[in-house]
Amino acid sequence: MTQKVGTGPYRQLIGGEFVDGGKGSYAIVNPATEEVVAEAPEASVDDVEAAAAAAKAAQPGWAALKPEKRAELLKKVSDRIFAEMADFVPLIISETGATLNVGSRMQAPACASRFAYYAEAGRQPLDLPLAPSPMAETPLAPGGLISSVVNRAPVGVVAAITSYNFPITNMAGKLAPALAAGNAVVVKPAPQDPLSCLEVLRICHEVGIPEGVVNIVTGSGAEAGQALVASPNVDMVSFTGSSGVGVAIQTEAAKTMKRTLMELGGKGACLVLADAEIPKVITGLASVWGFHSGQICTAPTRAIVHRSRYDEVVAGLTAAAGRMPVGDPLDKTTVVGPIITDTHRARVEAMLERSVAEGAEVLVGGERPDIDKGFYVAPTLLAVDNANHGAREEFFAPVIVVIPFDDDEEGIAIANDSPYGLYDYVYSADVNKAYQVAKRLEAGNVGLNTAQRNMEAPFGGFKMSGIGRDGGIFGLHAYTEMQTIVWT
Repeated sequence: MTQKVGTGPYRQLIGGEFVDGGKGSYAIVNPATEEVVAEAPEASVDDVEAAAAAAKAAQPGWAALKPEKRAELLKKVSDRIFAEMADFVPLIISETGATLNVGSRMQAPACASRFAYYAEAGRQPLDLPLAPSPMAETPLAPGGLISSVVNRAPVGVVAAITSYNFPITNMAGKLAPALAAGNAVVVKPAPQDPLSCLEVLRICHEVGIPEGVVNIVTGSGAEAGQALVASPNVDMVSFTGSSGVGVAIQTEAAKTMKRTLMELGGKGACLVLADAEIPKVITGLASVWGFHSGQICTAPTRAIVHRSRYDEVVAGLTAAAGRMPVGDPLDKTTVVGPIITDTHRARVEAMLERSVAEGAEVLVGGERPDIDKGFYVAPTLLAVDNANHGAREEFFAPVIVVIPFDDDEEGIAIANDSPYGLYDYVYSADVNKAYQVAKRLEAGNVGLNTAQRNMEAPFGGFKMSGIGRDGGIFGLHAYTEMQTIVWT
């Protein structure tokens, strides 16, 4: 018997059983209304250890299944999510604060599509045959023509610790490829919005994924995630979130040489060269300025603009802000909804205060919107230099800083003068010039005259923005170990 999405009660899935939190439950709050959506389980350390042990026991059997069988089950998950989309969307909007546009297009559908993608990708052979190589006789063995193949073996048990901005989309980008490659998984969603993740794991169980192969634990604090990273039954940690937490995970994982995949913070540079087409610049910046209330790691939040075009860009962004209504995420006209929590809003407002104290000029916004309920931040534009706090740290809110430069070398230097390096952008009418500039930027991804992404491309960051790559087929490879097999 199946349960309708959004009806609760919400329980963890551990070893094929739905269980309450070992430490009770905690409230999930709607960021737009400040009302309680539902109670989520509060995991104990024992819950986490049970989930990791169940995954360890189940993984060999899952890996032994034919890839086609694993693919069939992943496709069933995708089909169920698509079939229940009308129930998923309101749940996701209520726990994330996503607008109707974002919730209905970028959350549940993207989750279902990722399961479908990796169902198909998982059917393909992952082995990489190498050309035979002639080897001379050595003291170790006689010579001959030596053949070899690189076998991509499952890592084992994957801890998937996911982000709050796109909870089930981010989870699917970890869970689906990890399962397709033959791993078992323990999911630990972000504390703020785990409900839709719990629903997806319930569906995984209901379609027949074997007991223990998929597990989920939830909690309001750091305890459950810390226990999962430290567990001796976990072989790999896949994490999306802040750089600070990523460092803590990397430190703990190193004790047992766990594999890690880290997608961390960003402070994207949008480098606007003197010959840039300014309408394209404004379109690109505005499209992500208020998108999901600025809670997106790929956003170009540092507009680094040639001084000759600076006033045009500022005027264009000022006008764009007037076309970004802030308010109820269920209103079809709303562009900017709330950010995730009151705690996060207080952090953003403190960053704004510090930036102004350090000399930032508020060109647009900067104030709290006059809305009775909800955790809202107005679209804000700051004029700064690159040493300002607002230019150094990630707001993860609808805040852009604008910085002038005088020549391309200075612009590139400013763009690279950041601890982060996830996603940068270059705008120039000369595409070849933009391409050459892009190759000098210290970022894992660079957009040329566009804010669009190629979802088949490897995705990840330089510097404090992460380790490893996912996305497309690279996401499947990320959850494997390369094993070389050699014969004569």
